Amino acid sequence: MIDRSEVFFPSGEDRCHAWLYLPEGATPATPAPVLVMGHGLGAIKEMRLAAFAERFQAEGYACLVFDYRHFGQSTGEPRELLSIPRQREDWRSAVAFARTLPDVDPASVIVWGTSFGGGHAIVTAADDPSIAASIAQCPFTDGFASLTRIPPRAAARLTLAALRDLLAAATGGEPVRVPVAALPGEVALMSADDVSEGVLELLEASGLTEAEYRSEVPARIGLAVPLARPGRRAKDLTKPALFCVCDRDTVAPARATLRHAAKAPKGEVRRYDAGHFDIYLGDDFDQVIADQIAFLRQHVPSRLNGTTNVGDAGGV
Repeated sequence: MIDRSEVFFPSGEDRCHAWLYLPEGATPATPAPVLVMGHGLGAIKEMRLAAFAERFQAEGYACLVFDYRHFGQSTGEPRELLSIPRQREDWRSAVAFARTLPDVDPASVIVWGTSFGGGHAIVTAADDPSIAASIAQCPFTDGFASLTRIPPRAAARLTLAALRDLLAAATGGEPVRVPVAALPGEVALMSADDVSEGVLELLEASGLTEAEYRSEVPARIGLAVPLARPGRRAKDLTKPALFCVCDRDTVAPARATLRHAAKAPKGEVRRYDAGHFDIYLGDDFDQVIADQIAFLRQHVPSRLNGTTNVGDAGGV
């Protein structure tokens, strides 16, 4: 039986909602290493993060799987606001909270981020050398590289929407929203050929419908993403760092990620013949989770023998 509880922790003036997974046998006397886990651009933890956490739990690791402020059951207004500084603060708050948990080892905190969260995980670990290790899965590392995957006309329309949204925020108006994902040529944060289908498959695998996932966000983030280059902080990672790179990634181009990962002093790279959304499902999921568990066993081993028997189902 999966041992998962719901918790809140403070971040800024709001609270983040999280799932806490504890492996069998975790006590203050035998604390477990803990993975702090965050999702990607506009995503919520219900979108397959449980599948990863359950596998880690079965290997003797605790997991704190959180939603950013403004998303899911976390508080914060306006809803679905994407803010890089706020999300980075949420990561720091999650790590601080994890270190207070009685059944986990505060000296064995691992940050695990996927997609946009992968870039946050890199920065969080670079800023906090006491973090034991980091895992960045199909990570967003270079905003300019990602921008080149958006057609120029769509990029211009996204910029216009972002400016209108900033004006609305300054004058107290309602946010001007854009979809997180859309078909090629449409205005969205992601609009490569495989994006729309990939998001729908991820929702279906998570037991969510399109109606249950609010996929439109305030457009102002469209001005911040192209300027963000969290991969540049890879050179500052002093602890073991695993980069799981999808070679056919249309959202976070592999070439840029590989360039940054090569500068991590203790970096390890695993590559997959997969697209950005393939890594969450099927054989690609099985391979990436096996590689991540092998990395954890080597660099942050758990003294606990997890006995929970979970497969690829991944509850939500």
